[in-house]
Amino acid sequence: MKIQESAENYLETILILSQKNGNVRSIDIANELDFSKPSVSVAMKNLRNAKHILMDSDGYITLTESGRKIAETIYERHTLLSHWLIHLGVSEKTAIEDACRIEHVISAESFSAIKKHVASR
Repeated sequence: MKIQESAENYLETILILSQKNGNVRSIDIANELDFSKPSVSVAMKNLRNAKHILMDSDGYITLTESGRKIAETIYERHTLLSHWLIHLGVSEKTAIEDACRIEHVISAESFSAIKKHVASR
């Protein structure tokens, strides 16, 4: 299922924050991404409606199976692509920024080929 790039970024951020801090709330996401609380609130509502996240009565957010799958896919792409670009001589800042853009548009086929190439070196 294809979702918007912004939704992928939110899911990836939830995954990273949950790995780093354990619990994730909307304010944590707003602080991490430097977005307004109302913007994050709307995004969380949309992700809940799409069944990518669950939010308990205390406001703690967890990824559903579909949300986790999307987040892990995007995070794997981001990590591999940024490391690969750095290895190729791109500055860390540029590599991370470029990986963040590429991770959303690259096809599964192309990413798989890059992943296989990187693993074979």
